[in-house]
Amino acid sequence: MAKIIICIFVFFTIQQENVTSAKSVKGNKPYSFEMLEDDISKINKKYKEKLKIQSIGTSHFGRDIWAIKLGTGKKNVVLIGSHHGREWMTSLMLMKMLESYASTYNERTFLGFKSNQIFNDVSIWFVPMLNPDGVTIQQNDLKSFPSKHQRLLVKMNDGSKDFKRWKANGLGIDLNRQYPAGWESLDREPASPWYKFYKGKEPLESKEVRCLTNFIKDIDPTIAIAYHTAGREIYWNYKNGENLKRDKRLAKKISKITGYKLAVPDQNAMGGGFTDWFITTYHRPALTIEIGYLVGETNPPLSIFQKEWKRNRNVGIKIAKEAKKISN
Repeated sequence: MAKIIICIFVFFTIQQENVTSAKSVKGNKPYSFEMLEDDISKINKKYKEKLKIQSIGTSHFGRDIWAIKLGTGKKNVVLIGSHHGREWMTSLMLMKMLESYASTYNERTFLGFKSNQIFNDVSIWFVPMLNPDGVTIQQNDLKSFPSKHQRLLVKMNDGSKDFKRWKANGLGIDLNRQYPAGWESLDREPASPWYKFYKGKEPLESKEVRCLTNFIKDIDPTIAIAYHTAGREIYWNYKNGENLKRDKRLAKKISKITGYKLAVPDQNAMGGGFTDWFITTYHRPALTIEIGYLVGETNPPLSIFQKEWKRNRNVGIKIAKEAKKISN
């Protein structure tokens, strides 16, 4: 009996180590679009039979917006990172999650178990970097942009050549204020392209958001997650209607495993965000998960990444398991 208990303990210890380890994806430097593409290539080379990789479109300046599918399940869930340029840590998080899950998917242990079999029923789609232009700008890598546009970027950044606070896409539009769910009620200030908060002239104006909404329509996910970086908090409530209790139960479960608090529902929430659109369009759960403590107008420091990763390493698996229970 003691030997069985020891074996089971060793099994779960190994599984935990597998989920927390990722050899290609490293959190030791700011995560750029070039690093993302390099990691996608490395992960695909190692786990090609388990993945489907596609570009769902390009940013305004021609950078691919990549989506990676893990699993063979007919149901889908989707996790999205870097709506905002300064939130590239969410891209790093999702890529580490992808590699960790791929490393254990359907692999037998010495006890004969298979790990992460949920992916035979529910597939996870990762869209790790929705805003590659914004990430590139925020990391002060302007050389790939036309010289005339570089001058416009400085103007949109209130004259500063330090772009650490940059949230918008390459045209100065805030992607998470571009969705057709309460867009009309959003503040019209700033009234022109800016490093943050400019909602555009109309919803779905930005190429990146059009790419994502079309992709969402194609894969028809049961649950959607958007990762951001502001305050270790989870937003889940926006006109949920009759699904309010169901969606709150899911949010509570993710709050429990991450240790992030649930945001108090704002009765006067304006909308315009991805999860607002998803909830009201598909009437299914969507969460905005904010990793990291508040740091003001910049990216969170890399020193917190490992702690945030430990909080979030099982989120994708949990979301997949919860999606299996929901009738579309």
